Amino acid sequence: MTHAFSSFFAILLTLHWGLGFPGNGKPPVGNAPAEHLRQFDAVYMGDPEEKTVYLTFDAGYENGNMQKILDTLQSKDVKAAFFVVGHYVEASPDMIRRMAAEGHIIANHTKRHPDMSKITDPAAFRKELDSLDEMVKQVTGAGISRYYRPPSGKYSDGNLKMAQKAGYKTVFWSLAYVDWLENRQPAREQALRKLTGRIHPGAILLLHSTSSTNAEILGELIDQYRAMGYSFGTLDELFAKSPTPPPAR
Repeated sequence: MTHAFSSFFAILLTLHWGLGFPGNGKPPVGNAPAEHLRQFDAVYMGDPEEKTVYLTFDAGYENGNMQKILDTLQSKDVKAAFFVVGHYVEASPDMIRRMAAEGHIIANHTKRHPDMSKITDPAAFRKELDSLDEMVKQVTGAGISRYYRPPSGKYSDGNLKMAQKAGYKTVFWSLAYVDWLENRQPAREQALRKLTGRIHPGAILLLHSTSSTNAEILGELIDQYRAMGYSFGTLDELFAKSPTPPPAR
């Protein structure tokens, strides 16, 4: 196989973001190296030497938990990033306006939540992002923040390059757990044990706003992280600490 053909195949190859954990409290290893992701302006964690947590939520639909989540964030003085889809923006504009008014980042999880790794046409890829941007703009009067998370963590190098060319920074995660099954929610103790046991410096924490467990434990989780010496940062702060790499060719 020639180098050129191998490179072309890599661009099209569908990958599913995943992590390996060497041990509690230690930074995980992504299935793509941080250095490889950086050429596409993509990250999965912050500085492994800084005890900072970057709190992010994926928001696909509203089921009554978002108000409690926002109330908790407000009371604890923590800013988060919400990766929203078109359905959420359309069905819950008041929540979107509240996120914006309270200083949270509203980020792009695409309009329809498709498998973006299957989209090889740059114009079609861009449409998924631009359509959501326009929806948010109509609700808040401002465009969406230029952060993108691939639905279900499915991506390709070609996708990362297209997102970068569209002006987006791709944000994966370094800590998550099975919290998205609405009818099979983890117990409070189980969730806290997993989320505190695997916390690590520079963690980008992914939670789903549809989780009733997350809404219940969020305040206690924030308190426990702070008691462990962690502070909370924003994606804007994370990217400001690292110079933007040259675009991938």
